[in-house]
Amino acid sequence: MQKHITFRHILLTLILCAALFTLASCKGSLSRQNTEAPRLKDPLTIWAWDESFNIAAAKTAKEFYLKEHPDADIEIVTVAQDDIVAMLYTRFSAGAYDDLPDIVLIEDYRIQGYLHTYANEFADLSDIAVPDDFASYKTEMNQFNGKMYGIPFDCGVAALFYRTDYIKQAGYSKKDMENLTWERYIEIGKEVKEKTGKYMLTLNPGDLGQIRMMLQSAGSWYTDEDGNPNVLENDVLKEAIRTYKKIVDSGIATYVGDWGQFVGAFNNGEVATVPTGCWIAPSLEHAQDQKGKWAVAEIPRLEGIKNSVNASSLGGGGWYVLKNAGHEQEAKQFLQETFASDVTLMDRLAGDIELVSTLKAAKSAPNYSEGVAFFGGQKIFKDFIRWVKNVPTVNYGEDTYEIEDSMTEALQKIIDGIDMEVVLESTFAATITAAPKGGGQ
Repeated sequence: MQKHITFRHILLTLILCAALFTLASCKGSLSRQNTEAPRLKDPLTIWAWDESFNIAAAKTAKEFYLKEHPDADIEIVTVAQDDIVAMLYTRFSAGAYDDLPDIVLIEDYRIQGYLHTYANEFADLSDIAVPDDFASYKTEMNQFNGKMYGIPFDCGVAALFYRTDYIKQAGYSKKDMENLTWERYIEIGKEVKEKTGKYMLTLNPGDLGQIRMMLQSAGSWYTDEDGNPNVLENDVLKEAIRTYKKIVDSGIATYVGDWGQFVGAFNNGEVATVPTGCWIAPSLEHAQDQKGKWAVAEIPRLEGIKNSVNASSLGGGGWYVLKNAGHEQEAKQFLQETFASDVTLMDRLAGDIELVSTLKAAKSAPNYSEGVAFFGGQKIFKDFIRWVKNVPTVNYGEDTYEIEDSMTEALQKIIDGIDMEVVLESTFAATITAAPKGGGQ
């Protein structure tokens, strides 16, 4: 019988490590307990990472909010995502709220772990928004025990960005890049490599984004529909691994080791396509000498899986209110009037940072119908919104990153030629079980 390493086991390790970091580097007392009334502090504080995207969005939302509430005092703080993770676990476990924000951005892949263990730390947002207001695949992870805890933010809808000049040089047209399977994608990639000398895409051995996109395109994940780990009997995962290995074996991929190398590869013209989340568009546009040479198509689907579609997702997050941080009602009002409802704000953010909003009403915003010159005038936002409707809903569960820690090493062994079934069995049989998880607080 398989033994499961639960989220709570992993959590204890995280807490111990994070506590050392927090005590050494974060000011403020950890002595305040859950039994005390939440401290009242000014200003209302928002935490997020990424100055050019998430922080920029929060600052614009603040600008909009202050037009109606000029006396509001709002502070937006840039905090690295890893530091947010460490701080939240440490403070929640200690029942201490000094220096915690009122509103925090949390990645979709992580939120169920928080909600299963610390649901009582988050404000119920069911009274300020309803799941039907947002893309369906984005609201699944924001809910727990029938309540909605997060306001979905950026859409991670996957797309295939490609160089039209390289594709044409290889003998293909825009029509050839539509409705692709990964098998056909590999065939085209071989021609591109032969005719142009360019690689088709980048792969990062430490980042399983390609696997994630393949999984969700078929309505699957490392976990089952209840969030329980599902690796050994997961046919979609196995097909995704086989497809990934075919890409590697075909020679159409070049390896990168970090974000800088990833962006550099397409900005320098080294690759013909970039299959990833729609959020990569602004990074592509850094290379203005390539203006008009890029187009966007749907992400390829898995050929060997009947229900795989040309739609998936990668990344994304949501805004959450920490109800014990001091300004629960003010924070809820801020989200209600901005990210949860304001189409004008979504339109502004589409123009400023190329946000593809998960708010359904945003599709009516003017910028979502405009062509983008960098992509040859293609109405990419309109395409993204159309693909969003087809993204399968999956349960990311609590353990995505823990499973991927082991999966990364296992994948490399399979690429090196070791039998997949043997590798998966030896890697996960002793650590993964399909036993149901606890219900949290």
